[in-house]
Amino acid sequence: MATGDWGLRTSDWQLVHVLWGDERCVPPDDPQSNYRMAREALLERVPIPPDHIHRIRGEDYPEKAAADYERELRKLYHPERSGPLDLVLLGLGDDGHTASLFPGQPAVRETERWAVAVLAPDRKLWRVTLTPAILNRAGNVTFMVSGSSKAGRLEQVIQGPFTPDLLPAQAIHPVDGRLTWMVDSAAAARLRPETAPK
Repeated sequence: MATGDWGLRTSDWQLVHVLWGDERCVPPDDPQSNYRMAREALLERVPIPPDHIHRIRGEDYPEKAAADYERELRKLYHPERSGPLDLVLLGLGDDGHTASLFPGQPAVRETERWAVAVLAPDRKLWRVTLTPAILNRAGNVTFMVSGSSKAGRLEQVIQGPFTPDLLPAQAIHPVDGRLTWMVDSAAAARLRPETAPK
């Protein structure tokens, strides 16, 4: 079996399904589309079956796109597995947001719906985001954070008081899964070693 640049055998890609944690409400070829970026960086370079790529339809009306995506997620869910998602990759915004869970918005407290439409804080663009209701049921959640500009916010999220309405990334902690922080030295500069994540 052939091995690609990404370290997976060709046959392994037949087992992979790719989903999105959030998407801007733009067409799939728009420069701001998360789908477009993932397609160009990875998906068109690996032998993943097209029907295993489950994009959020950002070109649709936001509420419809969110409802449709939740239905698609629920169809993929197998109750005998530990959770609906095996691996979730997340970033950390300068304001403490993750996915499109922004400070002061009710989506961070959502406990029933798996996907919701939210208006970005600048009120210019709608987005569809997964919610803690599904993210916290994942088998593995990994945050990837880099750069000195994130150091202060990372310190607050990991070592500060629990205030998810202000720091939505704090709302993500898998119930039965594993939470991992992949952090470079610049972003970790303000963390206290004795309480830093292992």
